[in-house]
Amino acid sequence: MTIDTENLLNSIMESLSRIEYIRPEDIPDIELYMDQVTTFMDSRLRTTTRNPGDDKVLTKTMINNYAKNDLLPPPIRKKYSREHVLLLIFIYYFKGVMSINDIQVLLKPITDKYFNKKGGFDLEAVYREVFSMEEEEVELLKEDVRRNYGKAQQTFQDAPEEDAEFLQKFSFICLLSFDVYVKKLMIEKLVDDLATREKGAAGAEKTDKKEKKHKE
Repeated sequence: MTIDTENLLNSIMESLSRIEYIRPEDIPDIELYMDQVTTFMDSRLRTTTRNPGDDKVLTKTMINNYAKNDLLPPPIRKKYSREHVLLLIFIYYFKGVMSINDIQVLLKPITDKYFNKKGGFDLEAVYREVFSMEEEEVELLKEDVRRNYGKAQQTFQDAPEEDAEFLQKFSFICLLSFDVYVKKLMIEKLVDDLATREKGAAGAEKTDKKEKKHKE
């Protein structure tokens, strides 16, 4: 590897290490107004944006759209709870790879069962369980990126010298893109399965109610 390619790989590794995990205890234990929510999210996740100096993690318009599309329960007296913030974090990570409809299918059962639940297994418990895997997963991801980077560096060995660096980066991007493409297909199939099961359960419940009403 040349110095330039080593620097690029090191830069990628550093960016993966900067992926932030917001712990539930990091979230203020008070209800927040919308401006406070956007400020908190921006302060904790800005380093994950493409252009940290310019990009906004979350805006008022985004929050209003999420509520409008039933991704987020409405605030109470214009204030958002810690659980609202937890859902917004899930949405932030999902929106890059999933449609609004798919996010709705995925989050609705979570919100229905665990949002604002008093005692027992609640939304915070779901969040902790999921994100507890993050640190280990980042290390595995780094290993996979190194492997794909090394594989890409071995391509186009016979290409013109002035084109080789660009073509090898192109190979690397293709490998990463294929990985994202396959995982996106898997996510879509899983979400479709959840949607089918949800419809089936709703249909069965409706049938049971009709039969019960008929017997009465």
